[in-house]
Amino acid sequence: MKISISKKILVSIYHFLMFFALVAFVVTCNMTLFLNLLQRSSGIVYTEENIQLAAIFTFWNAVFLGFLFATVNLIRRKILVEKPVNKILEFTQKIIHGDFSARIKPMRTSEYNEIVADLNKMAEELSGVETLRTDFISNVSHEMKTPLSVLQNYGTLLCQPNLEENKKQEYAKTIVSTSAYMTELVSNILKMNKLENQNIYPNSKPYCVSEQLCECLLAFENTWEQKELDIETDIDSDVFISTDAELLAIVWNNLFSNAVKFTDKGGKISVSLKSNNNNVTVKISDTGCGMSKETIEHIFDKFYQGDSSHATKGNGLGLALVKRVIDLLGGQISVASAVGVGSTFTVILSINNSQTQ
Repeated sequence: MKISISKKILVSIYHFLMFFALVAFVVTCNMTLFLNLLQRSSGIVYTEENIQLAAIFTFWNAVFLGFLFATVNLIRRKILVEKPVNKILEFTQKIIHGDFSARIKPMRTSEYNEIVADLNKMAEELSGVETLRTDFISNVSHEMKTPLSVLQNYGTLLCQPNLEENKKQEYAKTIVSTSAYMTELVSNILKMNKLENQNIYPNSKPYCVSEQLCECLLAFENTWEQKELDIETDIDSDVFISTDAELLAIVWNNLFSNAVKFTDKGGKISVSLKSNNNNVTVKISDTGCGMSKETIEHIFDKFYQGDSSHATKGNGLGLALVKRVIDLLGGQISVASAVGVGSTFTVILSINNSQTQ
């Protein structure tokens, strides 16, 4: 919270009045002492000797008052300036050495309390970043460890002499699919890193989102045919929006991939696109396994996988990418789901979107 201009003016007036009162007090004391001494020593007649004597006493009185005020000011600085500054310096040293749990208690001086609030907020943000970094490294290591072990094991099996041809084909397919998984994982990590570090800036151009949605859906045709899924579409034709088509394709591909992936054989996937004068609304529904309330709360977190039975089917980055892209494009995304019933993802985008974050 910043100090307002009016408050600054009031503080300046307060300081001026304090210094004015202090100077007036010192001058008044010295003049009163001088005149009293002069009157006591000479009555009505002022001689040079009497004036000199009164001036000496007045001078030493001014010295005493100066020493007294200097002592009071020193104590004031120790309590109101040096003590808070030392606490702040102690806090910054803890932050420098990686102790992001450090916090400063509120102080007596309001000006310092604003600094304290900002520093505590900074420490809280740094603590969150450090936690995310640690979790990110831990999750990446965990996600990479399993496929690397698979590649090593099946690579070793392929080196066996006199291996049957069907076994060779089986092991080779496993190696190829595992390599594809690792490629997707690394690609998603790089995309997420660019998005979170603002290294990707939306390139907004008008294009037909109806056509893009159909193209992305058709890319999964082989997969949904193999699972005998029923595809239902209700897409308004010739809907144009102004946004980054390449980034938005990441959203549709991930949502369609999840819908196909988690819908059992013979299930149904529904896609709808509706538009009005300001927004377009896209809904992608499936009759898959669904999600619990706890899973929905964390569904857009990096590496989060609510159902451990699907751990081998994804790396937990797809929906985190989706959320980051939607935020970057200034849109909204929500999910409604129930275990055993299915899920519906709703994306709302502005038709004339020029927002970049």
